[in-house]
Amino acid sequence: MQKQYIQIGNTNVFNGQYLLAVFKLKGNEGVTIEDVASEVAAESSTGSNLKIATSTPFSESMNAVVYRVDETQGLAWIAYPWRIFDSGGNIQNILTFLVGNVLGMGEVKICKLLDVYFPPQMLVKYDGPNYTIDDMRKYLNIGKRPVLGTIIKPKIGLTSSEYAELCYDFWLGGGDFVKNDEPQADQDFCPYEKMVVDVRHAMDKVEQETGKTKVHSFNISSADFDTMIKRADYIKSVMKPGSYAFLVDGITSGWTAVQTIRRHYPDVFLHFHRAGHGAFTREEAPFGFTVPVLTKFARLAGASGIHTGTAGVGKMAGSSKEDVMAINHALKLFSKGDFFSQIWSEVPQNDSDLVEAIQKEAQGHDYSDIGYWRIMKKTTPIISGGLNPTLLGKFLDIAGTVDFITTMGGGVHSHPMGTKAGAKAVLQSYEAWEKKIPLDEYAKDKEELRVAIEFYGKK
Repeated sequence: MQKQYIQIGNTNVFNGQYLLAVFKLKGNEGVTIEDVASEVAAESSTGSNLKIATSTPFSESMNAVVYRVDETQGLAWIAYPWRIFDSGGNIQNILTFLVGNVLGMGEVKICKLLDVYFPPQMLVKYDGPNYTIDDMRKYLNIGKRPVLGTIIKPKIGLTSSEYAELCYDFWLGGGDFVKNDEPQADQDFCPYEKMVVDVRHAMDKVEQETGKTKVHSFNISSADFDTMIKRADYIKSVMKPGSYAFLVDGITSGWTAVQTIRRHYPDVFLHFHRAGHGAFTREEAPFGFTVPVLTKFARLAGASGIHTGTAGVGKMAGSSKEDVMAINHALKLFSKGDFFSQIWSEVPQNDSDLVEAIQKEAQGHDYSDIGYWRIMKKTTPIISGGLNPTLLGKFLDIAGTVDFITTMGGGVHSHPMGTKAGAKAVLQSYEAWEKKIPLDEYAKDKEELRVAIEFYGKK
């Protein structure tokens, strides 16, 4: 045990100078949770596996502090002086401390970050989102409903013209939002710049025919930042303002890629795709972090939207409890986790305006008049992974919000009548839920929805 990192019962950690974290920990047989926690606190802040002889009084003031343990449940609460983190608002740097080397320590058998708390004094240093779902809805002129979207399928192998044709069909059927699938890049059969131009032509045509604006999310993840910026600038030169989002594969490209795009293009919707997250977040994974923790960091980094799972409704692993918690961390001014409650504000929690805003939120009322200098804006939950028109209402009931973007793939393009009909079925499914009409009843005079129920019900 490294006793200098153990301060059980220390209440000074709540003074705004610490990021708070709770870990699920287990060490080698016979090792106490306090022993393991002290080693994790040392490795994830100032120390190593041995007491550091070159420490100074000041460096020791930067130690992480284990302030609570639960031996029965294998839990440890650790506080990190947030002054140890890169002062440039660097998410990569925080995660390098908290879930960096500690995940590789030989004497640790379980090390999973379950929850995290950011004090308001720390929030000041981080970007947070700028362009939100409210801005996208305003551009789309769709009012208070989900943004109904799709992922083009097959996910790879289409020419740029074939890809744009499916965009056109989906938009013509009433869909709002189309995204590249996360592996799409600059393949030889679908050159990147030609794909962008073809999407613009398809969008222009459908907007002329329907009188409704549309949005496309382009994957700009690349081998280097120069290429990312080049792609982003090209999209910006071809597309209309508001008609595009920038998708970054946040786990595989990295947090620095996410924050680079957030800072270069603050007025563009930043779409965080989390491909690869399951290695860290799956319930059975002994090392890593949870989906709610990932979502909190994405909001801190400034992502406009992040995939948050389908709350147990679709094909992806994940519990409804954890996914709904992630949704709330993305959206709410005041969000509850398993261990910490987070107020996404840069002012004290007893500020009268903030208290009033939290009360309004709890009552379902608008609180936007609070002024955005006081709070960190919301991140949009993006819902994908096995959803189809028959499951949308079930997800809406579980999620408890309409503030999200759906991105159904097979749930649209596998429709027996084609992509256009698949889009119509999604919109009809939402209308049935909104009007509180059973899906089968609403589908009686709507062929697209009726066929979707017959087809997806068998699957």
